[in-house]
Amino acid sequence: MKPSRIAIRAAGAILLALMIQKLLCAQGNLTNADIVLAEDMLRGVRDAVKKNYYDPKYHGVDLDARYKVYEERIKKATNRGATFAEIAAYLSALHDSHTIFIPPPRLAAFRYGFRMAIIGEKAYITEVRSGSDAAEKLHLGDEILGLNHYTVNRNDFSDLNYYLYALSPQTALTFNLRDPLGRQREVSVETRIEGKGISGGEQRLWNEISNNRDVMEHLLRQRWVEQGDLLIWKMPEFSMDNSEVDHMMDRARKHAALILDLRGNPGGRVTTLDRMVGDVMDREVTVASRVSRKPEKPDTAKGRGAFRGKLFVLVDSRSESASEVFARTMQLEHRGVIVGDRTAGSVMQARIYPEHVGVNGLIPYAIEITDANLIMSDGKSLEGVGVTPDVIVLPTAADLAAGRDPALARAAELAGVKLDAAAAGKLFPFEWAPLSAE
Repeated sequence: MKPSRIAIRAAGAILLALMIQKLLCAQGNLTNADIVLAEDMLRGVRDAVKKNYYDPKYHGVDLDARYKVYEERIKKATNRGATFAEIAAYLSALHDSHTIFIPPPRLAAFRYGFRMAIIGEKAYITEVRSGSDAAEKLHLGDEILGLNHYTVNRNDFSDLNYYLYALSPQTALTFNLRDPLGRQREVSVETRIEGKGISGGEQRLWNEISNNRDVMEHLLRQRWVEQGDLLIWKMPEFSMDNSEVDHMMDRARKHAALILDLRGNPGGRVTTLDRMVGDVMDREVTVASRVSRKPEKPDTAKGRGAFRGKLFVLVDSRSESASEVFARTMQLEHRGVIVGDRTAGSVMQARIYPEHVGVNGLIPYAIEITDANLIMSDGKSLEGVGVTPDVIVLPTAADLAAGRDPALARAAELAGVKLDAAAAGKLFPFEWAPLSAE
């Protein structure tokens, strides 16, 4: 958890290794200067991790020995993407969702025009952008059997996103799909490329980090709907200050029940998390203990009891970091009912460290590094595990195609409010962030 949350996660699975091999075989215009720059980045990554990683033993990984291996592999790379992939692979041995390499900004932005998500153990198309090539060829509820001939599943999903959005954006993607009626097809989807020819720089790097916080170009804003004695709050990220949190809780206090929708929420600020927990508790709560290089005080939330009604929390496979910690805290404190799908299991405390290479340091890149592991009050970490809901509700392919939201409907039912899945699906339509030409 940290002020700036990115949704791409650490590399390490077999799928990513195969993708890196594909990059290594690709031809490109790699110069000696490019290799030197990549070696400088690798060295910067190693030094930053050695200095800042929360575990001084690095989970038993010999970072210096590994550095020598990947320094040699960079020398054999054939294109820039391959050098970046090798730097990413250098960190993969840590198996840490929040310790990743953020490459220099590209000269163009790649807009795929679709949104995909894991539901249960399968991947589906959940949104398409109007006017895109994806909108012509992909349909809501399509199950993704393969993408660029790789199988898409929960275990590999983060690696796939990291590859597509950070290491090697693609000009076109090939899908193997199965529609809700069971019919299979293969389609190729062209990517929209924006800003070609725009020079890079530090501001562009930070724009990319911000955009990658939700790799599907989601427009993030607070939304809510009142249904009699029920308030339904769609919270897209933990980015609010205390007054903003209190304002929403004051609104919720006028109702007997609150559904907090954290589906797709990538996390964010610890301060927002603590305020959220405090506003629904009437006593001080230990949210988590931090395991780091130096002793740290547990993360506690001071109970304010701003909202004392019934609480229901919606989560899914894209709920990460602070959203997972909030949901699990509510479970452990028996304060709310968690509804939906198992969360991402991407729960560490980390910071982003900006770096530069090249003559006069003109080429920016960054490393996100875990500085603390979070241990919940039951003595367990959520990293790689996630939160299993009290009530599991998984939309079907037919639900996605029809725009139904059975998870929200079920939460409303538990809150004592009648809301059918079709009506629930219309409450918070997905909002794309504007394209540069819009």
